[in-house]
Amino acid sequence: MLKGFLSTIGAYKVYERWLWYQVKGGKMPDHIAIILDGNRRWASHRSLNTQAGHLHGAERVNELLDWCLDLGVKYITLYSFSTENFSRTPMEVQEVMDIIEEKFREILTDERIHSNEVHVKVIGRVELLPTTLQKLVREVEETTHKYQRQFLTIALAYGGRAEIVDATKKIAEKVSSGELDIEEIDEDAFEKFLYTAHMSQPDPDLIIRTSGEERLSGFLLWQSAYSELYFLDMFWPDFRRIDLLRVVRTYQHRRRRFGR
Repeated sequence: MLKGFLSTIGAYKVYERWLWYQVKGGKMPDHIAIILDGNRRWASHRSLNTQAGHLHGAERVNELLDWCLDLGVKYITLYSFSTENFSRTPMEVQEVMDIIEEKFREILTDERIHSNEVHVKVIGRVELLPTTLQKLVREVEETTHKYQRQFLTIALAYGGRAEIVDATKKIAEKVSSGELDIEEIDEDAFEKFLYTAHMSQPDPDLIIRTSGEERLSGFLLWQSAYSELYFLDMFWPDFRRIDLLRVVRTYQHRRRRFGR
């Protein structure tokens, strides 16, 4: 049995290296966005509580960062918690917030973040988060705001429609105060008021969603107009490096026309 297991591990490693050699010479997506879906169902299928699913999902994010840094992906955007997720039970929401808080504390001393100069930013209605988490988010953002080599953007208390509404309100305030002329409003001007304005490339090249659902669920509604979409049947905690490599390989074979 052990021999068979080791043989399987060996085959996996060979396949992973083969995939790496296939994609490393091709054009990498500059910006990958991922909808981290399926933590609860992953736990349910294993007769575990929801907290176990969220914990395993959070650990997978740690590995994902390594994989993306390895590939040289400059922008990574993760959909972690939506505004609609607040409708879950208070206990589950608190469990998720506790896990997120723990991960943000780890970011402050994570050598990968500092050695790779990763700019960490949270997008969404941050004011809806617990006060302690809001303070921690600000601390992480302040600590990494000068980094420009790579960008890790985490969508918390996020909704795509809310983002567009919030941008519209900011523009209306600028017009009302005379700081912005209504004739100056175009797509480029509008993008400067979106949550993703801190990125020089806010539009994802590639959006991945796990769990078998084939919809964006409000994720980056403005920015995703010409993104390549890839839906996976697996739950997020089961996502592996080979899955990322296979998705990137598929992306490299797609022809992007941008409506032309």
